[in-house]
Amino acid sequence: MSLSESMMDEEITKGDKLVLRGLKFHGFHGVKSEERKLGQKFFVDVDAWMDLRTAGKSDCLSDTISYTEIYRIVSEVVEGPPQNLLESVAQLIASTTLTKYPQISAVRVKVGKPHVAVQGPVDYLGVEILRYQSINNVQN
Repeated sequence: MSLSESMMDEEITKGDKLVLRGLKFHGFHGVKSEERKLGQKFFVDVDAWMDLRTAGKSDCLSDTISYTEIYRIVSEVVEGPPQNLLESVAQLIASTTLTKYPQISAVRVKVGKPHVAVQGPVDYLGVEILRYQSINNVQN
């Protein structure tokens, strides 16, 4: 990561954001056949950075993005067609969110699986990605 990318990360992630925590869905993602057949629980957290000053002053939903719209994107991806990797699930959530809502400057998506075959107790294992809005949506 270059210095300018690091500065951009820091600048964006200090701003206002919409926060969705602890979303739970049943999906059929994974490489193993039993994951695809039986499905499992997935946990998702989303941070969506955007300027919320206008909405804070106006108190109007039309000046922001409803949490339920982002929730709907997450639901459609996690409960939708199976992906092999959590990385793909997270990327689909991020790219769909950024494409549908250009006023969002960046989105962080965390996807976790609580039921994994590892030796020892875990809350969940998963991935976290951070994606930025770009003029041409190149990163999406």
